[in-house]
This record gives sequence, structure tokens and C-alpha cells, in this order.
Amino acid sequence: MDPIRNPYNPGAGARPPALVGRDEELQSFDVAVQRLGMGRHDRSILLSGLRGVGKTVLLQEFGRIAQGHQWVHRHVEATEGFDLTKEMALLARDAILRLSPGKRLAGNTRRALAVLRAFQVRWDLPEAGGVVAEVDPLLGWADSGRLDNDLGDLFAELGQLARDHQRGVLFTIDEMQCLDKDRLGALITALHRVSQIQLPLIVVGAGLPSLLALVGEARSYAERLFAFRTINSLIREEAIAALAVPSRQEGAEWQPEALDAAIEATKGYPYFLQEIGKHTWELAPGPDRITAEDVEIALPLATERLDSGFFRVRVDRTTSAERDYLKAMASLGPGPHSTGDVASVLHKTTPQVNQFRDALIKRGLCYSPRHGHIDFTVPMFADFISRRLR
Repeated sequence: MDPIRNPYNPGAGARPPALVGRDEELQSFDVAVQRLGMGRHDRSILLSGLRGVGKTVLLQEFGRIAQGHQWVHRHVEATEGFDLTKEMALLARDAILRLSPGKRLAGNTRRALAVLRAFQVRWDLPEAGGVVAEVDPLLGWADSGRLDNDLGDLFAELGQLARDHQRGVLFTIDEMQCLDKDRLGALITALHRVSQIQLPLIVVGAGLPSLLALVGEARSYAERLFAFRTINSLIREEAIAALAVPSRQEGAEWQPEALDAAIEATKGYPYFLQEIGKHTWELAPGPDRITAEDVEIALPLATERLDSGFFRVRVDRTTSAERDYLKAMASLGPGPHSTGDVASVLHKTTPQVNQFRDALIKRGLCYSPRHGHIDFTVPMFADFISRRLR
């Protein structure tokens, strides 16, 4: 069928043509924004889940919702070595200036910039300069040298500025599991302070399943501060809609057997659905239907694209010993697995292979769902390893 009219979009973080199965998360966030805008309490949000389930897409949708309510939205993706202190200063600077556009700085805006300037000076952050450098630091604010206190001062000032302008601020942080534990704790404490005085500022973070344990270790009260949302693969009806709705809008129907084959192959994971949809569309003769035979023909190509892209980029930087650990995990079948069982496959003791386990967790390929166990962060990764890493 016409590749120009192909409705499927298997891009990293790209919004699918039919965003299904996430209504509850979107509605809850919309309610939170409106409640905070009224000066009422609601919580920041943490999204956790495997790779490819659509967490980044949800962050983007939350941004659109917030902007629809005249909030300022700023986004950042954490990486290894991510400097939270610097990034929060940059995000705060952008938010202050977007809340108060124009060349003249009103009194409340100038005060917020002065608090930010104090934060920059205390934490040695000249990179966030610009217009902020023209303002003298407000002594006694955000300059204590305790990050949780100083970040709390900065957030409180920013939240008050947003309230004065009858607006709000949303910060979204992707790959949040990369944050340093101590700085994550400071961020949580700062958000706790803003939550207590019910200011219109929230943070939505997204990360791998390990994020929940990391947050709990950083601050014991985090479970009361955040609304935790686990993002999974789509159930059958949702997966059908993800494939059938975009195609129907282009005048083509998936036959029931074709949908069965596609869902079985992808297990309902959103990114994989987009990949199989794209290749099936391009190989199907059409013009107005997609058959099970079309899916069967497209599946090897879709699998090859996943292998060479989505899966492969996640193992290219691993060492041979780390790949052996991955192969041992895959040989045990669907996880999670006891770390002792993995070590036994390698004919070693658990302490002898712990360094490889820890390195794979740090790379974001694996996580520990509970003490003494390990699993892949990438859906259907064991199948890829069995196909390609021998």
C-alpha cells in the first residue's frame, strides 16, 4: 500500500497515531493540574515501566495538557553523569522568563531571578547566566549550601511566581533512574515543601522499574508525595485499536486473523505494534485490507529492524563477560530470575558475577525487581539474545 500514507510511527518517543490505553493516566494528570491551579493539593507523578511502553510519549502528552491550561512546561532527559543541580537551575530560569515574558522585569519576577541568582552563585553555576546575571543575588535564600533546602527555596519562589500569574509550572524528567541518589533525595524534599504549601508546581518523572525502589531509598515519605503509575503493554482490545484505528482512517481494514498474528508477535508492546504495523502496511498489496498473510510476510522484516535498532543499540557497548551474563539470563526463559541461578548457568558463584550484574543494571539493560533477582528492562529481550547472541 502507499508508503506515503503509512499511518504507523515507530519512532523513539514518537506519539502513536492512536494513543490508546492511557486514558486513566491522562485524566488523572489533567485533574491534578486543575486542582493545583485552584490552590488545592495534588501530587507529582512517577511513571515506571520497561523500554518501549510509551513513558516518554506520556510525558509529552502531559506537557500538552499543562500548556493547554496555560502552564509552563520544561523537559529534560537524565543521562549517566546527569547534573541535577545545574539542570534544575536551567529549567527554573526558562520557567521564570516564560512566566513573565517581556523586557521589563516586574517586582515578583525580579525577586524570583534574585533567588535563582543566589542558587547559581552558591552552587557555582555560571552556565545559567544570561539575564539572571544582571540581578543581584537575594541573600539568605537558596544559598545555605544544603541542596534540599536551596532547591526548596527555588521551587517555592517559582511556584509563588506562577500563582501570582495564575499559571503553573510542570517539569518532566525522563530516564529518572539515572539520578544520583543524594540529589534525587534533595529533589524529593524540595517537592515536599512545595506540596505542603500547595503551590502550582509539579514534577513528573519517568524511568525503568528500578525507579520505584530508588525513590523509596532516597526518601521514605516519597510514597506519599508521588502518584506511582506502572506503564505496561496494551491489553488485547487496546492493541487492536492501536493497529486498526489508524489503518481505518486511511481506508484499510485489518482482518481479524491479521490482528491476532500481529498481537501474538508483539505481545501488545506499543513500540513493537508500531513496527509491525509499519512494515505490514508497506508490504501489503491492499488496497483496502490487511491479511494474516501480509503480517506473516512482514514479520521477518519487522523483527530484523527491531534487532538491528531497538535491541542492538542496547548491547553494542557491553563487554563479552556482560554478554555472557545476558545469555545466561536468556537461557533460563522468562524472568525474573534468581541471581544465584544465573551464576550457576555460568558455573560461577554469585559474588563472582555480581560486577557484571551491577554493570548491566547501570547500563539500564537489567533491573532488580526484588532482592536477589534480576530481569531485563527491554521486553522480549531474551528472544533477541537467543537469536543474535550465541
